[in-house]
Amino acid sequence: MGKYHLGEFEEIVLLTVAILQEDAYGIAIIDEIEKRLKRKVSIGSLQTVLRRLEGKDMLSSQLGEATKVRGGKRKRFFKLTSTGKKVLEDTKEQRLGLWDAIPSFVINDP
Repeated sequence: MGKYHLGEFEEIVLLTVAILQEDAYGIAIIDEIEKRLKRKVSIGSLQTVLRRLEGKDMLSSQLGEATKVRGGKRKRFFKLTSTGKKVLEDTKEQRLGLWDAIPSFVINDP
């Protein structure tokens, strides 16, 4: 993976942005994480990680259109960059390599 190290929550956020694709904005990301992982996420912690991942060039963002439903406030949409995709692929390879290295008797032992 080279110079990048992902924390657990960073990896979860990147994976969730990849799942949501064009619909990846704050509340949608939180809802998806909470639904899939049964894990509570605060908007503050998510915003911190989103900004950090943007700073590491793993995510990019852009503002959507203003809507009346949101009182004229615009949503910020996130998407994976090529760096983000590469880091996720490398992380997956590392994880699978570790799983594959576990002797079968450890996993199959009751």
